Amino acid sequence: MAIDDGAPAGAPIAPGQLSSHYAPRARLRLGARQCASDEAALDFGGALAQTGAEARLDLSPAADLEEAAAHLFAYLRALDESGAARIAVAPIPPRGLGVAINDRLSRAAAPRQGDS
Repeated sequence: MAIDDGAPAGAPIAPGQLSSHYAPRARLRLGARQCASDEAALDFGGALAQTGAEARLDLSPAADLEEAAAHLFAYLRALDESGAARIAVAPIPPRGLGVAINDRLSRAAAPRQGDS
């Protein structure tokens, strides 16, 4: 017996299933190795420490993926509130918990409704 939830067939049943989710107002630039002076930096393991970012938060200075996951949304929010138009995001290794972190970052960077 199927339960009718009222959603059209194939529609996402949770916000995390949308292609654009967890999105800050600032645009994300993923896999950044450098950071422009007008960007904020979401760092990992100090990869962007020597760049000229106007604001920088390191998800994990020790490059620990569990620590990075714990800080991800709070740090994205804080950098978004810095007023930067873009956030350069350091590369996150695509292994273990890094796969989930990269998925969330990709969704946050995805085009949003109304973007052209």
